[in-house]
Amino acid sequence: MVITKKPDWIRVKGVDEKVLNEMKALLDRYHLHTVCESAVCPNMGSCFKAGTATFMILGDICTRNCAFCGVSTGKPLMPDPEEPKNVARASRDLNLKHVVVTSVTRDDLDDGGAFIFAETIRHIHATLPDCRVEVLIPDFQGDAEALATVVQAKPDVLNHNIETIERLYSLVRPQANYRRSLELLARVKSGTALPARVVNLSGTVLPSHVVTKSGIMVGLGETTAEIEEALRDLRAAGCDIVTIGQYLRPSLNHLPVQKYYTPDEFIYFRDFGAALGFQHVESAPLVRSSYHAEKVSSAQ
Repeated sequence: MVITKKPDWIRVKGVDEKVLNEMKALLDRYHLHTVCESAVCPNMGSCFKAGTATFMILGDICTRNCAFCGVSTGKPLMPDPEEPKNVARASRDLNLKHVVVTSVTRDDLDDGGAFIFAETIRHIHATLPDCRVEVLIPDFQGDAEALATVVQAKPDVLNHNIETIERLYSLVRPQANYRRSLELLARVKSGTALPARVVNLSGTVLPSHVVTKSGIMVGLGETTAEIEEALRDLRAAGCDIVTIGQYLRPSLNHLPVQKYYTPDEFIYFRDFGAALGFQHVESAPLVRSSYHAEKVSSAQ
């Protein structure tokens, strides 16, 4: 059943025009994009007012066409080599203590944009040594070398969203693969994402100190049992943090909402995830990948 009317508990705060204009001016100065605007995030107003934003690198045109996502699809431009420096400069101007960097998916690039991710991490660390860096990466089509490039740059948090339950992948993320995404998280956490693995004296691969994170949308037709199974899969992959939020349809061209989960149901998912052993579960209707990212990561 398709539901069109939003329930009372989903109230998106408006954007303060003054704050919005100031943030846009900063982004224009450095020729940057945010996923906040491109993906029509419901928390854009509150995050911009707090002086936080999730930088979206590698342009604003995605090579994939996921049925849930508000980011534009098409043929993207070549990456801007100055973008990593500009993200660091903007982070400095905002005096950020925790920077979140994501990207469109660039299947057109040999490394999926991994080098630009790594350069961005390195420039932020060099410009703001005390700043934590969180990256929300695509799957790089399973390319182990691309993943290693990002991990070697030493992000503090590595996020890769599975987005939905396995049964719905062909509908929601037809160009992605559920098991491939889980494997990415597992390889980062186990320490096997790096080609030159760090081993102890017994020859055992040492686990990674990178905090791993993932996110799920609900309301696309999944069952509670399937959400529970996805959470078990993430925990088995060594995922430390998980975010769970309500899917909101970006436009009539996207998948319709099949169900609006109640606040109590989100509390149930939070408690279920906590019982599985996640270090932190952020679960509420308007939660998104970067929601309270600074607070969540600093608690680790």
